[in-house]
Amino acid sequence: MKKNKQKKHHCVSRRATVMTQGAAMKEQPNRPTWSRQIEFTLAGIGCAVGLGNVWRFPYLCFRSGGGAFLVPYLFMLLVLGIPLLYMELTVGQYTRRGPVHALAIVCPLLKGVGMASVAISFIMCTYYNIVITWALYYLFSSFQAPLPWQNCNNTWNTCSRTPFFVNGHVIRRFVLRVLTVTTFSLYVCPLLRYKMLEQTSGVNETGVIRWELFLILLLAWILIYFCIFKGVKSTGKVVYFTALFPYVTLIALLINNAQLPGAVDGITFFIVPEWDKLLSVEVWVNAAAQIFNSIGIGFGSLLAMSSYNSFNNNVLKDTLTIAIINSLTSILAGFVIFSAFGYMSYLQGIPISDLAVDGPGLVYVVYPQAFASMPVSQLWAVLFFFMLLCLGLDSEFAMVEVLVTSLMDEFYQTLIKFFRRKELFVLAICGFAFLLGIPCVMQVGIYVFQLMDHYTAIVSIMFLAFFEVIAICWSYGGKRLSDNLQEMTGKRANIFFRACWLVVAPVLITVILIFSIIQFKPARYEDYVFPPWAQGVGWVIALASIIWIPLGAIHTLWVLPGSFRQVTYIYLFLLFPSLVIVGSTHVYVLLCHTGVNIKPCVNITGPFL
Repeated sequence: MKKNKQKKHHCVSRRATVMTQGAAMKEQPNRPTWSRQIEFTLAGIGCAVGLGNVWRFPYLCFRSGGGAFLVPYLFMLLVLGIPLLYMELTVGQYTRRGPVHALAIVCPLLKGVGMASVAISFIMCTYYNIVITWALYYLFSSFQAPLPWQNCNNTWNTCSRTPFFVNGHVIRRFVLRVLTVTTFSLYVCPLLRYKMLEQTSGVNETGVIRWELFLILLLAWILIYFCIFKGVKSTGKVVYFTALFPYVTLIALLINNAQLPGAVDGITFFIVPEWDKLLSVEVWVNAAAQIFNSIGIGFGSLLAMSSYNSFNNNVLKDTLTIAIINSLTSILAGFVIFSAFGYMSYLQGIPISDLAVDGPGLVYVVYPQAFASMPVSQLWAVLFFFMLLCLGLDSEFAMVEVLVTSLMDEFYQTLIKFFRRKELFVLAICGFAFLLGIPCVMQVGIYVFQLMDHYTAIVSIMFLAFFEVIAICWSYGGKRLSDNLQEMTGKRANIFFRACWLVVAPVLITVILIFSIIQFKPARYEDYVFPPWAQGVGWVIALASIIWIPLGAIHTLWVLPGSFRQVTYIYLFLLFPSLVIVGSTHVYVLLCHTGVNIKPCVNITGPFL
């Protein structure tokens, strides 16, 4: 009799689940899918491969002992990057929803993680497009002959006219704050600082709008809009070019750089490790963080794009393709930049380890410096900055798509009724993001950009990632995730992935989070330290995304009817739904009444209250 009762509850649970999911599906009929599966793969590669591959990975290698950084980097790719990407793509493809609805399905109590993913992606897309704006500015400047940074005959240069000789080459030394006796930076720093940015002395001095950058920012958003306004149908066509062209440029640069004097020394520095660096915990944490940020775990971008896959798509194949190509691109960029380092070391007559290298400065100072002295310098400049444009566009597509997908999932009927067409809704999103990006094209813009990037990409994402892993790996459970994979592809996740989901990934994310908190440093730009009030604004920016996690939990508990004791038991059930709870059917009825999805494998039996 008891078995029959359990079976009856099991069937009712399955029926309730189908009903709730079916009702949700009616909100957005005819959900589009990628025209070809290769389009999703290319879009995923474009999303993962961004400017961080070109500057952050080589910078971390440079700072962490060259080839020694490759050891922890590849290890973290194997045990952290690939398993977590596999997890996200599985959840997105199975639920066919953006981050908000997907997380609400797998763990209702932590549905705020999905909301936080949308918030952080939107915040990032408002200032990340500034990097695309800078790339367009340099791209337009590269059509000049000679290049603006190839000579000192400009009104915005501040350099001495006294030449000095290095290895037989005549070099003019600049009197700039960022330079020392042993370092120099051709003419690129003045172009960046005094011509393009016209930056003020600090965040307290706002200055005026840089109208050139304002118009270029508008152009950047117009490009973004026309690439995504049709959803995956338009994005799928654009990525054929934007995802593949950067590789043509990187290979061409590598072939050219390899022929320069000193290039072999630079490549040797890159591939020959300093083994003592592996004893530093910071190197391992930086490797994990680079894998994490490069692939984009926690941002919701790849999860949102995978929701447009066909239900039976081979998730593992896409996971391995995106993760491996992303890492190979970083290594390829490493060969390109370190061959340029070797050339610069040859010109300056100093060891490679003594070169003055800053993170983002690799893109707008070091790279231009390297090809400024090459034959046909205008061609290399145009190719390089057009490559940066393609890399930036792919990443921007993904971040905007997270917001569009999530809002369309939640408010499809309302949005279509108000905007009439999805294209007009996407236009409104792009227009609003453009307005929020205007402070970044003022003379104070570089400080605004640095402040937002520090507290969004460094602070917020670590907390977001931690709770996403808890929600999916522990609350939803590796077993249930494997069941979803078997339903879609006919194969369950092997023991390696299940071990990474349940043990390795949560431990590593926790270590990174703790280390990030211990080693946290206030935002700064070069030698400028932001004042306390600006740091406070930075924390507000960080909380703008993190706050959705507790708010989502409070909302879930608030809508549940019942006494405090009932809500407490339901709280435990929502946090750990993979556990078999011995309880009353009253709890089950409450959960179904509030629209919470109960998975068929959960049995609720016996006396509970």
